[in-house]
Amino acid sequence: MEKETIRIKYHSDAIEKLTYIEGKSDWIDLRSAEDVVMKQGEFHLIKLGVSMQLPAGYEAVIVPRSSTYKNFGIIQTNHMGVVDETYCGDNDVWMMPALAMRDTEIHVNDRICQFRIQKHQPQIQFEEVEALGNADRGGIGSTGKQ
Repeated sequence: MEKETIRIKYHSDAIEKLTYIEGKSDWIDLRSAEDVVMKQGEFHLIKLGVSMQLPAGYEAVIVPRSSTYKNFGIIQTNHMGVVDETYCGDNDVWMMPALAMRDTEIHVNDRICQFRIQKHQPQIQFEEVEALGNADRGGIGSTGKQ
C-alpha cells in the first residue's frame, strides 16, 4: 500500500513526535504543547504544537480522544475540527478549542485529541424529487436504547 506523506513542523521540543501505529488504529494522537489551568466554564485554545502540510486533496479531522473528558473534564467546543490542505503555513498551528466542564489541569505532552486524514468529498449535485421511494426507518432515535 502506498503511503501518503505529511510534512510537519514542530513548535515544541517538549512534545513527543507524532507516530502512526500500523495495525492498531488509523487515528493519530495529538498532545498539548502547553500547560493549561482552566476553571469550570472557561474556554481555551490549547496549542497542539504542530503545523502540517497535508497531501493535496486531503483534510484532517480532529476529535477528542475517548478518555479526554474522563481524564481532563474538557469538551471540544466545535466537536470536530476540520483542517484542509490550505492551512499549511509555518504559523498555522493546530489547536483544540476546549471548554472546561470542571476545574482541570492539562500538562505539556498530555494526549488530548486525535486526528486522521481523509479525502475531500467528491463534487456533488442535488436532484430534487417528490419522493425518495425507500422504506422509512422510523425517524431519528427510532432504534431504541438497547
